[in-house]
Formats: sequence, structure tokens, C-alpha cells
Amino acid sequence: MTVVPYNRRAAVAYAHRWAYSRNPQYYNYDGLGGDCTNYVSQCLYAGSKVMNDTPTFGWYYYTPNQKAPAWTGVEYFRNFLLRKEESVGPFGEETKLAALRPGDFVQLKLDKNRFSHTPVVVAVGRRPTLWNTLVAAHSADADYRVLASYPFEEIRFLHILGVRKE
Repeated sequence: MTVVPYNRRAAVAYAHRWAYSRNPQYYNYDGLGGDCTNYVSQCLYAGSKVMNDTPTFGWYYYTPNQKAPAWTGVEYFRNFLLRKEESVGPFGEETKLAALRPGDFVQLKLDKNRFSHTPVVVAVGRRPTLWNTLVAAHSADADYRVLASYPFEEIRFLHILGVRKE
């Protein structure tokens, strides 16, 4: 297995292209709990070009009925990226705000029960803060949204380290 760089520019370009519309190649999950993780998975795929079709624990999308839970589920997305086994696909680590780069991801707990929103980072300041970190998202569609503008209870940051290919 080889590790290749994650194409952050491609991920961010995709985020900008589809921030306020929906790519017809993918189902729109707005009516089924939200489209945010579906959208960021598309961004991540644009920057990685590798899916992991492991049943249940992989990260893939072929049709609305043939997709991994990690493609559309906030917690599953995080679990896939932080997995310990060396399987194909993008991988990352939980990090601090200061380490975020465009193409990374943020997860927000909007209420006390669970993390429920995943935007993609599209720009960061020289010294990242919640006020100069900008994100794109679906469900509440946004591009260049200031991260501090979200009314969150808790926040975590996912930094993509690379992509494993066979």
C-alpha cells in the first residue's frame, strides 16, 4: 500500500463549486436528516480519488442505497478517518484548531446530545481562530462562512494526513 498526498486544492475547489447547489451524481439527503456529511464526503473524494468499499466500515458511495454509513453519517465519517487499520482511502487525525488547513473538516455538536454537523474548511488565517477559519457546508448551505458564526456546544477538528492506495 502506498500513501499519496491529499489534494486539498481539488477538495476546496469542489466545495466552492457545489456549496449552493447539489451535484446530480449524488443523492440529496436534505430531507433525510441533512446533506452535510454527504457533501463533505464528496469534497474529500474530490481530493483523494479513492473510496474504501469495505462493507459496513468503509467509505464509499455508488447509489443512494449502496453507500457506507461513513459517507453520510457524522460519527461514522470521523470513525472512518481515524481508523487504526491501514486500509485504502483517506485518513486523518483529530487535531487542534491551529493545525487546520483548507480541505480539513470540522464537526460541531449543535446540541447536547451528539455531533451533528460537518463543514469543510475552505480558508484559514495565518494564526487560525474561530473568527478567521472559513467553511463551506450543506444543509444550511454556506461558503466562506465564519466558523465562529455557528452556535455550537462542542467542536472538534479533523486533519487529513494522506490517502492510502493499493
